[in-house]
Amino acid sequence: MYTYKRTIGITGCIYTREFEKIKHHKNKVRDISEPTVIKQFKAGNAQVNVYFEETGEMLTITQDTDPDVIKKYLGKKFL
Repeated sequence: MYTYKRTIGITGCIYTREFEKIKHHKNKVRDISEPTVIKQFKAGNAQVNVYFEETGEMLTITQDTDPDVIKKYLGKKFL
């Protein structure tokens, strides 16, 4: 299962994913396009961690989460 992070800040939002590297190297964090996240989320292969920069809160959303919560934090494209 893939884990994506949606960071919501003052300037907008961005989706990222952390890739594990081989030992002795740091993990790589890359920007991911929204259609890729939608495709994996609808297939049931992903969870999205919504992070709010201003408050520091973190919310985990999966396919089994209430549709109203999905629509509120991710958008109706994810339904």
